[in-house]
Amino acid sequence: MNMKKKNVLILGGSSDIGIEVIKIFLKLNWNVSAHYFKNKTKLNLLKKKSKNLNLIKLDFSKANPRIEILIKKNFKDKYDSIINLIGYIDNKGYENTNLKSITKSLTANMIIPVLIEKNCVKKMISQKWGRILNCSSIGIKFGGGKNSFNYSLSKHCLEFIPNSYKFWAENNVFINNLRIGVTDTKIHKRMKKNLQLKERLKLIPAKRMATPSEIAIYIVNLSTEKNSYMTGQTLTVSGGE
Repeated sequence: MNMKKKNVLILGGSSDIGIEVIKIFLKLNWNVSAHYFKNKTKLNLLKKKSKNLNLIKLDFSKANPRIEILIKKNFKDKYDSIINLIGYIDNKGYENTNLKSITKSLTANMIIPVLIEKNCVKKMISQKWGRILNCSSIGIKFGGGKNSFNYSLSKHCLEFIPNSYKFWAENNVFINNLRIGVTDTKIHKRMKKNLQLKERLKLIPAKRMATPSEIAIYIVNLSTEKNSYMTGQTLTVSGGE
């Protein structure tokens, strides 16, 4: 692969972890395309500092019959690495979920990312180099939270890696999953105000949350040349859980 022309697509780039991942890739002199929907304040600040950052705005939570056309238009087959950090959560438990909410979660967290990766993997195979990383949650290990049935279901589906994908490895194209543990992001910052987080941290052998910058290092290592052999795996970074 031409080391001077590396392109990475980060889905869910406006998340706390996404921002840290973008910072690292920009330092590595990669061309970065960052997807977002609503929150782009931090992305704009990064864009002002670097010409190598391109922003893509799209709402993945809505089923759209033209979605494959939109994917081909907005996510062209030019990426050497794809990182999926999308994490749509609707706070619905099993008892109060419905067709609309399940469809919304599956569309955002699983269907759209898979279609984007499908559209882009051809280039990776032809150039004999590519990395795909789908980010999931440690909650999957424990069956998900009480109010995160739809989210957990969609992430379970996302983690499925068909055997046929593993054969991409003969063309140096690797695909893996990363289950991320409790991290000091916006959602957990809100939990700091009550006992819920305190009790949650007791379950972690490390007795603390990860920082977004810590998680970003693992993500980047799995999505660049530093990952020279691993594929078809689901890894966990969670402080020992």
